[in-house]
Formats: sequence, structure tokens, C-alpha cells
Amino acid sequence: MAVTNNAMLIRRDLITRMIRLLMEDQLVEKIDRIPLEMRPRNNPSVRCCIHKDRAVLKYKLMGLLGFNIHDETDELTPLSEYASMAIDRTNLTDVVLTVVDEACSSCRKTSYMVSNLCRGCVARPCMVNCPKNAISFVDGQAKIDHAACVNCGQCMKVCPFHAIVYLPVPCEEACPVGAICKNENGVESIDISKCINCGKCLSACPFGAVVEKSSLVDIFKSKHEKKTLVALLAPAIAGQFGVDLGRIINGFKLIGFQYVYEVAHGAETTARLEAEELEERLSSGGKFITTSCCPAYTSLVDKHIDTLKPYVSHTKTPMYYSAEQVRAQHPNACIVFVSPCPAKRWEVFHNPNVDYALSFEEYGAWLVAAKIDLNSIEPAVIENIPAAEARGFAASGGVSLAVKRVTDNSNIIDLQINGIDKAAIRQLKSFPKNPTANLVEVMTCEGGCIGGCNVISNPKIAAKQLQIAVDSAPAIAQQVS
Repeated sequence: MAVTNNAMLIRRDLITRMIRLLMEDQLVEKIDRIPLEMRPRNNPSVRCCIHKDRAVLKYKLMGLLGFNIHDETDELTPLSEYASMAIDRTNLTDVVLTVVDEACSSCRKTSYMVSNLCRGCVARPCMVNCPKNAISFVDGQAKIDHAACVNCGQCMKVCPFHAIVYLPVPCEEACPVGAICKNENGVESIDISKCINCGKCLSACPFGAVVEKSSLVDIFKSKHEKKTLVALLAPAIAGQFGVDLGRIINGFKLIGFQYVYEVAHGAETTARLEAEELEERLSSGGKFITTSCCPAYTSLVDKHIDTLKPYVSHTKTPMYYSAEQVRAQHPNACIVFVSPCPAKRWEVFHNPNVDYALSFEEYGAWLVAAKIDLNSIEPAVIENIPAAEARGFAASGGVSLAVKRVTDNSNIIDLQINGIDKAAIRQLKSFPKNPTANLVEVMTCEGGCIGGCNVISNPKIAAKQLQIAVDSAPAIAQQVS
């Protein structure tokens, strides 16, 4: 879950300002002024100087225009030129996250440090227990030789005064797969061959140096071309914005979407097919299956856990089934999936039935730019309400609950992996040899999709709001025996 901080607020401010220009069709003419407006001359700077602040804002905007920072070949290229290229482009890439090197310069390499709490004790367990003899005492204080230190942490564990502290690099610490690390210039770099697009680095970076690329320009281009705009709402959106789902849907219509569909309808299909697949696998001697609706998790298996591949469900995600149906109804429309996380943005790129992704943050910024207060508008009438269990996919435990509800198989033993971290990966790797359940639901974000890095609401509050939407829906029908 992303914690509210200034880096997040700056990102949302940038998104809002960019959307205002897109609404006014003034993006190319005025985008170069955004860094100057946000950091005017003679105002206090966050970094070393106002010019550095403006440079960082420029590169963040470059990411919001849909470019990798490494796409830059000339530092003097203005944002207006990138905006023109974004409007004219016809191809995107599936690289979702990019690092602003100008903003990434203040984290030291992960290390242990001796604080002034060191009492220079006689026991000196830090020095005695260091396997590399990296600790000595100078003027009565412990001192770590970082050239010799291997970051084992033994000194911190044995210090009786808690005088030794661990200084992580936040993005590296948050990444569960070791996909981000410093390059030869001391700047973090994302290894795409390892990255699962979970967005944990984006949430963790206190400098806002990790930027999620956006499709806002592409969506507005379709809008200006008078294409029909269709929004597919991820189930997690029901927990956002502190209002009922009807108002959230009406908000989409007020900003220009002609049709709005709940992806929870696709979740009904996912639940039924996953239940059927589970039945088939267990009846043929299979030990267990894991769910497959979280693209960050399936990327984790594809890139890092070969032994788990045979156990991942072949059933597609709720977005897949929803998009397939909606594309058939609106073959020429611009179909936009409204997403809680970067992993879904990656999934959108690989789904031919969806054109673009719009994050919850971007939708919230669009509402602000359009001066729409969801609390003050009428709710849309939802005529085709999906099943309660399908709406519940957004929270941890929701998928396995839905699968169990559509089958009367009493032998299903379910288990939830509620958030992917290094410990969870070790647990997952152990399942093929020692399965403790036959239905393993895996959510990369703690709490499920309501804990994604693009959400607006605190996950605990979102869970309560989501439950209201779940309680207002009919129960899913049982079909598998």
C-alpha cells in the first residue's frame, strides 16, 4: 500500500495539471510551463536548487507522457516536443515503470551504520561476532569498514544498546524479486527481465524517482477524435473515493465515457472456469492449483519460479473475459481498463481487446481537473449488477471464496498468499513439494487489489466501502458439482 506523502501529492498534482491541458487541448502549447508554475523563481527548493526541482518535474512529466526517461537523446528537448510525439505516436511498449535519474541520487548503498548510541562497551559483541573483521573501535566508538562489510547484520543483532542501524535503499528493499539496483552511476535501474510490474518500488521511493508511464495522451487523443470511450472498472474501484459505486460510474460518464462496465462480470466467468479447472485437476490426481488473476503473480512465476508453472491456473483474468465481451459489443470503441496497479497496465498492453489503462489516481485527478465532486452528483442506476462474490475479487480471499461458492466440492482446502514479499516467495517455492492446500489464491498486494499502488483510499477503509458494494449484489449461482 502506498503511504500518503509529498512525492505522491506531487505526482497527483502533475497528473491533474496535465489533464487540465489535455481538456483544454493546450498540452503542446503550455506543458513546458508546468515545472515553472510548480517551482516559481525565488521560492524554497526541495532539492539543491530550483533548477534541479524543475528538471525532476520535467522528467516526471515525460513519464506521464508515456516515455521512458532513457528515450531522451538530447537534454534540451522540451516537453512540448515530447507532447507532440506522444500525440502522433501509434505504438507503445510494455515497459511500465521508468526511473528519473535526476531524482535518484540521495540513497546510499544498503548498509549498516553505527549511531551515537554506541557506548564503547567492554563486551564489544559487534566486533567479536563480525565474520569479516569489519568493525574496529576508534575513540571509544565502533566503526564499520564498509569496504569489508558484507551487510550480514550480525553486528546489529548482537549490539546490547541497539546502536547499529540498518539503512536500506527503499526501492530495493521493497522489490520482492531484486529487479531494481544501482547502476555504475549510482542511479537505480530496473531490470525488465526480472521486473513483475508490482509497483512496490514506485510506492517505496521517497524521492518519487520511479514513475509509471501513462496513456492519458492516448486516451484524450481518442476522445478528441470522437471515438466512443468505454471504461472497464476493476472491482477494487468500488472501495475508492468514499462514495457508492453508482456515483463512481456517473463520474466516468460526466468526464466523457459513453459506456461503463464492471469487470466483476468477467470475474463471474473466471470463478466458474477456475472452479471447473480445479475439479478437473484434482480428479486427475493433481495436488493443487494457484489462481491466475493477478498479472504480477503470473509474471513472478514466469520469470522466477519455474517449478510452480504447472500449478498456475490456465483460467484467464476477469479483465480478459470482460474485454472480450465488451469488444464484441463495441468493436470500434476506445476501451480503457481502470486499474489499481502497474501490473494491470502491463496486462492491458498484451490484451488486444483493451486499448489503454487508466489508473485510479488518474481518474481521481481527472475528476479534480473537471471540478467534479462525486459526493455532489447523482448516482448512476446500475441495471446489470454482477454477483457479490465477483465484486469481492478485489480483496484478499475474494477469489478463493468465489471459486468455492460455485462448486459443492467439500474437499477444497484454500489458502491465501496475501501480498508478495521474499518470505511469500519462499513459501510459494515450497508448495510443489509440500502443498498445504489445493486452492492457493495469490495476491501480490497486501489486502488484494484494494492495496494496489495506484489506489486512492486506505485499504482498510476501502475494504469497508467494497463490502457495501458486495452486500448490495446477488449471490453467485452454483454450477459445478
